[in-house]
Amino acid sequence: MSTTFALRRDSFGKLVLTTLDGEEHVGVIPVRAFPIQAPTKGISMVRDGGKEVAWIDDLDAVPEQIRSLIREEIEGREFIPEILAIKDVSSFATPCTWFVKTDRGDTEFVLKVDEDIRRIGESSLLISDSHGINFLVRDMFRIDKHSRRILDRFL
Repeated sequence: MSTTFALRRDSFGKLVLTTLDGEEHVGVIPVRAFPIQAPTKGISMVRDGGKEVAWIDDLDAVPEQIRSLIREEIEGREFIPEILAIKDVSSFATPCTWFVKTDRGDTEFVLKVDEDIRRIGESSLLISDSHGINFLVRDMFRIDKHSRRILDRFL
């Protein structure tokens, strides 16, 4: 698939999008339309003021050079660690400390109230800790049995 734009970084590290007709947009930002349920589908390239200058249906379908620049930019702005396993919790009453394994390493956080666990779609959960950091459980039905039992106690 061919793209309708070129993408590069300028000397200041900003993304520069160049359209087929040669128009340059400096400082564009990739914004995911569905960051949790479809993180590689529907990405808008926006300039200052939020005006869209390009749309990407599927990030996996664009050339590797563009794909890596976009992923690098998104990862620099977004921080939502994905919980891979729940090792333990200090209590089944809130507030409690959760000991988890994430895609970014092992950590612990404090869950203040049960309402800080929010369902997103059919199987995803977003868990906010006491500092406002969000943790993602991508599919609560595919997580290991021990983790699922702990989640069940809070849902």
